[in-house]
Amino acid sequence: MHVTHLSLADFRSYARAEVPLDPGVTVFVGPNGQGKTNLVEAVGYLATLGSHRVSSDAPLVRMGADRAVIRAQVRQGERQQLIELELNPGKANRARVNRSSQVRPRDVLGIVRTVLFAPEDLALVKGDPGERRRFLDELITARSPRMAGVRSDYDRVLKQRNTLLKSAALARRHGGRTLDLSTLDVWDQHLARAGAELLAQRLDLIATLQPLADKAYEQLAPSGGPVALEYKSSAPGAAHAREELFEQLIAALAEARKQEIERGVTLVGPHRDDLLLKLGELPAKGYASHGESWSYALALRLASYDLLRAEGNEPVLVLDDVFAELDARRRERLAELVAPGEQVLVTAAVDDDVPRVLAGARFAVADGAVQRV
Repeated sequence: MHVTHLSLADFRSYARAEVPLDPGVTVFVGPNGQGKTNLVEAVGYLATLGSHRVSSDAPLVRMGADRAVIRAQVRQGERQQLIELELNPGKANRARVNRSSQVRPRDVLGIVRTVLFAPEDLALVKGDPGERRRFLDELITARSPRMAGVRSDYDRVLKQRNTLLKSAALARRHGGRTLDLSTLDVWDQHLARAGAELLAQRLDLIATLQPLADKAYEQLAPSGGPVALEYKSSAPGAAHAREELFEQLIAALAEARKQEIERGVTLVGPHRDDLLLKLGELPAKGYASHGESWSYALALRLASYDLLRAEGNEPVLVLDDVFAELDARRRERLAELVAPGEQVLVTAAVDDDVPRVLAGARFAVADGAVQRV
């Protein structure tokens, strides 16, 4: 699978941009702040319905514009599809496939798949648990686009349950009133049902990803490792089957209820979990060096790529200003590993940052223009 044409309207710094793309390696070169990352960010948005740089859509719309449009022509084998996403901050986004009638944005998930390497990836190792949860959930959705609905359901129930708990906590603090919590059992059931599905998918993913991550780390840092991925649940237990996970979550919610009512927030569920990354016998966070942390983050992305490729529909590889962050050895090793990809999109401030093995099309990006050279 590869993108053959990318079209942007009022996206980030671009009033308009038309970029033809070929299979193989394409490098966007230009000084910082000229819009290189904006191009690959748009491709990534098609795959995840989100940005790897910001948490909301508002910054993606060009200043002064009401909306932004991302349009891409995608080829998989002999089949071509046109995807259009309209971003409307504060309102519902819109989507179309092959210029047909409007579909839900999440219906386009799975048409484009990407694995994106970026300087922000260091947060996978050094950052908060939310970074690692997002990594897992985006990869789960790439494998099974229907999980976007499960994640949406979980987030909706969590928000409504938290609203009820917050109201109960406020009632207790002001006047000692007791709020009717009879509906809390219903919300527990909904939260545990969606949570068990998400948790089962995460556990399956980690088991599948573990040997791939260990292999990728060995390729990047032959003298390091081994690496280990361990799931740290807020509802601990040995269950792996969905129904058992459901019962496990229900029991944990019941045990935590008193504390939840006092604090006004849900304390149990996938939204409170973490992925523990170990290097040898120690957690990578706090113990790994800067170079080891970078290798670990890159290994997770390479493992993701190997997993998606093995399951069909090879993803687009995106390397956003990564090589400038790496030492010469890691730079060359990473380039050798990704060069055979069906489509590899690279951004760099200068040509010298890009290893020679990544030969292919070159675009100069400057002053809002994207010009093939």
